[in-house]
Amino acid sequence: MKRVAVTTATIVVAVNIWTGCPLLAVWVGSKAAGERGLSMGAVGVVIVVLAASTIAMATLLAWLTAIYDELVGRPPAARRTSPWLRSMRGESKALAREHQGITATERVIITSVVACVLAFEVWFVFFAGSSLAGG
Repeated sequence: MKRVAVTTATIVVAVNIWTGCPLLAVWVGSKAAGERGLSMGAVGVVIVVLAASTIAMATLLAWLTAIYDELVGRPPAARRTSPWLRSMRGESKALAREHQGITATERVIITSVVACVLAFEVWFVFFAGSSLAGG
């Protein structure tokens, strides 16, 4: 049950990195701009809020990863090397498959990124309209 809760929280955080953080930054920037319209101060507020919220979400994601690793009995990340950074020299494919793999957090993030890209492509192709057609 705890693993499901941590995985669900990971999904929420991963999706909010792509959706919630930019929306929060634009909203705070719109409040900073007020009725004056766009200004460099408002743009600066958007950039600072976006950076801070993204760093906070990434930190939360790292914390959730550590909790999940502890729940499944995986060694802490400090002693573990990501699969794409490991040397494949001298390892058989069977041994590499046995020791390597991606964590649940990495699966969630990969799925989140793929879903984000697909949603953007669907929006761009079908709903955005073409600026070229208006000529």
